[in-house]
Amino acid sequence: MAAPEAVTVILDQARLVKVPDRVSTIVIGNPLIADVSLQPGGMMVMTGKGYGVTSITALDRSGTVLMEKQVEVRMPPDAVVVYKGIERESYSCTPQCSRRITLGDGMNFFEQALAQTGNRTGMAVGVAAK
Repeated sequence: MAAPEAVTVILDQARLVKVPDRVSTIVIGNPLIADVSLQPGGMMVMTGKGYGVTSITALDRSGTVLMEKQVEVRMPPDAVVVYKGIERESYSCTPQCSRRITLGDGMNFFEQALAQTGNRTGMAVGVAAK
């Protein structure tokens, strides 16, 4: 049996993948790495949730395997990682570097960036509601 086709997804991004007709069930090897949502018209949305490789298998109603794929979730190409001792910080650098909340970052950096994002969103929602 041939190795399953590989699909690369960037962490925290989605990718559209065509699925065969008659798919009724999608099995994900490790849902901490990737997630999928079956859509009308024979498409699924594949989202990178964590770094690594997992498998996705599509089955029809009788349990016949219609598709098998390996999914590799990678770091974004614009990511810059800075280490301060054992603490890690991640930045998105297109075109300027800004904080990015990423798996593996130091707890203080992660929580500060998350709090700022939450505060900004809360302020935008509050302004929109007025």
